[in-house]
Amino acid sequence: MSTATTLTTTAPSSILDYKIMGLPLGLFTILTVVVMSATYLGALPGGMVGAFPIMMILGAILNEIGDNTPIIKDYLGGGPILIIFGSAALVGYGILPEKTAAIITSFMKKESFLSFYIAALICGSILGMDRKLLIKAAVRYLPVILGGVITALLLCGVAGMLMGFGFEEAVLYIALPIMGGGMGAGAVPLSQIFGSTLNMDVGTMLSKMVPALALGNAIAIVCAGLLHRLGAVIPGISGHGKLLKKQEAESEDSAEGVDAIDYKAMGIGLLLATTFFVWGKLLGKYIPIHSYALMILSVGLVKTLGILPRKFEVCAFQWFRFVMVSLTPALLLGIGVAYTNIQQVIDALTIQYVILVAMTVIGSIIGSGFIGMLLGFYPVEAAITGGLCMANMGGTGDVAVLSASKRMQLMPFAQISSRIGGAFMLILATALLKMFM
Repeated sequence: MSTATTLTTTAPSSILDYKIMGLPLGLFTILTVVVMSATYLGALPGGMVGAFPIMMILGAILNEIGDNTPIIKDYLGGGPILIIFGSAALVGYGILPEKTAAIITSFMKKESFLSFYIAALICGSILGMDRKLLIKAAVRYLPVILGGVITALLLCGVAGMLMGFGFEEAVLYIALPIMGGGMGAGAVPLSQIFGSTLNMDVGTMLSKMVPALALGNAIAIVCAGLLHRLGAVIPGISGHGKLLKKQEAESEDSAEGVDAIDYKAMGIGLLLATTFFVWGKLLGKYIPIHSYALMILSVGLVKTLGILPRKFEVCAFQWFRFVMVSLTPALLLGIGVAYTNIQQVIDALTIQYVILVAMTVIGSIIGSGFIGMLLGFYPVEAAITGGLCMANMGGTGDVAVLSASKRMQLMPFAQISSRIGGAFMLILATALLKMFM
């Protein structure tokens, strides 16, 4: 299954042949002028009808720059990293109008575009997988997460002790928040656990954790790009998107019909993805597990048991591939605008703090990559999903990390890390507080 998000596959012979988003440069320029004029003249409408064009155009421009800037494209993940931090800088330094930033933020959060995107990826990528592969990989995946967590906590703690920061402080205030599953499912409940246990203000605790999350997320994205580069240089350590070393080529049945675009099928895929998402929310009212985790388990169970006819699995996969190819740059721009505070990242850039955060992220890579290798996974893919997708900021970080590493098809395992792994971190935090305090 092809999961590439780059639309321009050949170098243009002249400026007239240059294309962005598959559009001739001249036509793309006209669309850009219209949308940017509305943006800066205060005429951009609210809701998705205004959010989509500005996010798609800015995302495409930043993606094009990132994918063609030497150091960024070769070592830092290319377009995805520039889209996120470039758009965050546009907001942080007031270049993007506040009204526009508010429209994008509302679309991402209140109108749940992020959830819409992730629902498509989870449903389509799981249902599009080979059933045998899903069963074989899932059984061995949780030890990969555990290996990354343990190594990250130990490496950060030892570094903190050697630098005079303190072993316990480094583990509790830096490593745990970074590995905790993001903001909403990680830092917020962690701050409440810390606050009630230590009799401290929750807001104070959260302010200590947010810089670690922001910087850890940034380093995780950069490391994802570097791991992609490393996998290209040393082919034996990377499956180039395949998780298992003995993963066989996809069967004809697995790939049947995925390239024959059917508009009605894509509509069915949209319905399946959003209904599975709603099902996860419904279960979440009665089961104390994150709704994303419940959705993953539900889709995985349906796939494992073969409940859904293959033709409808193909519908879900076609919808997933459309969303991924067409909307990923727009989504990454939304992540930069709505979820990334450039000032928090800059403020956290003290040498000691950066080293401790880096040790946490590196520890997650080493631990998950090593355990993954022992269990028959490719080290690069194990490190990305079991390590970096624990060290980033949850769902937003998963998208950014997988985009930077060019491995968006691994979203189901990334979500297992962020959701199930994040829930495990809350339990671990409670135990560590009792041990240390």
